[in-house]
Amino acid sequence: MKKKPMICVPIIERKSKSVIQAADKAINLGADILEFRIDTLQNHNLHEIKTLIKEIDYSMILTNRLQDEGGFFKGSEKERIDILVKTAEYADIVDIELQTDIKLIKQVIKASKSTIVSFHDFKKTPTFQELINIVKREHELGDIAKFSVMPKNHKDTLIVLKVLSEMDNTIGISMGEIGKYTRLIAPIFGSPITYASSDKKSAPGQLDIETTKFILKKLTVID
Repeated sequence: MKKKPMICVPIIERKSKSVIQAADKAINLGADILEFRIDTLQNHNLHEIKTLIKEIDYSMILTNRLQDEGGFFKGSEKERIDILVKTAEYADIVDIELQTDIKLIKQVIKASKSTIVSFHDFKKTPTFQELINIVKREHELGDIAKFSVMPKNHKDTLIVLKVLSEMDNTIGISMGEIGKYTRLIAPIFGSPITYASSDKKSAPGQLDIETTKFILKKLTVID
């Protein structure tokens, strides 16, 4: 039997105080897990990041998103990965992009309890076979595969669902207004995590957590 999907709320804040406030709100609204977007922080002090994770004390995905894939981290690639490696032990899951240098990916995987290997395309939806190949590569490296792509029409959104129907333990998202329904349908196809917002959206088409929980309950995907 497949596990019931988790609703993840990204925490996208610049200051430590706001991170705590946003995390508390998301937890109170019923988030199953948080995604701490380290790249959005104004200050990337390692001690401060570790302190925030410990203070929040909740199931957490750590992400330090690459700029090429919608992130905001402005330091070097070595600095970006170093932060993930040195904070990985404090989180349940670490998200690392597939396009990251393979040696750096392996450093993150070695330091982490569990990993999401992710791929983002904000311009288009690759073909079915291209996405299958991407997901297979992600599974070869990490524990959970993730792809988030932009549709140009409804046919593109069906490609995402078709991939999910073929691949286990995979998070698949079709972004934007056209694809927002996939965030609710994907768990039916086995996606282990779906992303929702409490205040700030981390991607186009992201729904708020209240709506997401309500509809997933109606679909009997969650209790």
